[in-house]
Amino acid sequence: MRRKDRLFQIIQILRDGNLHRAAALAERLGVSQRTIWRDMATLAGSGLPVEGARGLGYRLREQTTLPPVALTRDEFEALRLGITLVTAAADPALAQAAVSLGAKISAVAPARAQEPGAHSFVFTSPEAARAVPHLALIRRAIRDHLTLSLVYPGRSGARRIRPLHLDFWGRAWTLTAWCEAVADFRTFRVDLIETLAHDGGAFLPEPGKTVEDYLARFARG
Repeated sequence: MRRKDRLFQIIQILRDGNLHRAAALAERLGVSQRTIWRDMATLAGSGLPVEGARGLGYRLREQTTLPPVALTRDEFEALRLGITLVTAAADPALAQAAVSLGAKISAVAPARAQEPGAHSFVFTSPEAARAVPHLALIRRAIRDHLTLSLVYPGRSGARRIRPLHLDFWGRAWTLTAWCEAVADFRTFRVDLIETLAHDGGAFLPEPGKTVEDYLARFARG
């Protein structure tokens, strides 16, 4: 049994709230008591409320696990953004809990759920907070190659863009896109976007219009 699977099995056993001796756990799982001691130390170190010690037995103080849940991409994105919002909470303990939860989710999320531009669960500024309503649509558009209609301050009318990449700069999110109105790359501050919507279109990556082409332009100086 892989260690990850064994730790999961131990948690399931301890969920009944009863005291379980290391010897009994070791026999049930086919490992040594020393392995169980190490596993218990790992679980306790990860923040699970494990009570007990060698020679006494172990139990969980409270229910801490959820049954397995399958999330769609949109549901996962909603969870990500919810955690992002809580990290800005005035309660430091709640904000820290959100950061910890975000790290745990990132550690187990499949690669396909780690979408382009999703560098962090954490924001620390009003600018980043104002960007949150647009992030889910932008990430989906980057992932699925969707064109968007964007209205930006100082620009007349809506522009059709091909979203390519998101960056977080500590205070603000920026969106790099191919702007069809000017036939060139443009970078937009996400918190300044006035309106943003999927216009029903899609695109295929084309030479000269990808994020790699944009970065290569700077590499050439």
